[in-house]
Amino acid sequence: MAEAERLVAEGVREITLIGQDTTCYGEDLGMKDGLAQLLDRLARIEGLRWLRFLYAYPNKVTPRLLETMASHDTICKYLDVPLQHAAPAVLRRMKRGGGSEIFLAMIERARAVMPDISLRTSFIAGFPGETDADFAELLGFVEQARFDWLGVFEYSDEEGSAAFALDAKVPRAVIGQRRRKLMAAQKRISRATRKAQIGQPMTVLIEGESEETPLLWQGRSAMHAPEIDGKILINDFGPYTALQPGAFYTCEVTEAHDYDLVARVTGVA
Repeated sequence: MAEAERLVAEGVREITLIGQDTTCYGEDLGMKDGLAQLLDRLARIEGLRWLRFLYAYPNKVTPRLLETMASHDTICKYLDVPLQHAAPAVLRRMKRGGGSEIFLAMIERARAVMPDISLRTSFIAGFPGETDADFAELLGFVEQARFDWLGVFEYSDEEGSAAFALDAKVPRAVIGQRRRKLMAAQKRISRATRKAQIGQPMTVLIEGESEETPLLWQGRSAMHAPEIDGKILINDFGPYTALQPGAFYTCEVTEAHDYDLVARVTGVA
């Protein structure tokens, strides 16, 4: 709390809590729903605009955590749950629990509390022992869950890891093929989601000139975590001759691409 208050006093407007599993926050201190308690206090800091956390373990996304996220405008309606897979057999080999049905129920609960929530996850393609049926379940899950953001990593042996000793390794060519299929499915989902956002107003944090061309500026909305999600490209400053990096503006989405949006500035947020 002291660090966050100091940062905001120095001009910071966005804070992201990052841990391998932030949802375990406070367990070593005997706290129940420690992350929800921390978020509730941080969200009340005057001057803080956006607060988010990365990453959440699926079985720790509790009703209290979701309710806390929903109750504060400061907390971004954004949840990053690195699920790794959806087939129970593969998850067991990863020494993880869950499966597609359990994960879909968790997603349904989150969307029931926050209909506008943005969901991100990541998967591993080709984990040792992943069968065609396992992959089919994963692909079906992706198409059903309709994540806003999704990353897929190809399994690769790393000496010393527990998976290194597993048998039934998936051929490298098959791993690459499975990753491409997952990303193709996600591109279709993302394209449809972005297209539906045309005409919508958004609060955008302006970052500065676009990385692609100085003719455009870029920024992020609350549904974009820093550096890992898509961008909002600004091609129309609206009533302003210049924009201030680090400032918040209201924008209207005018175009949609597979992952990025194009918008025009309409005012100061």
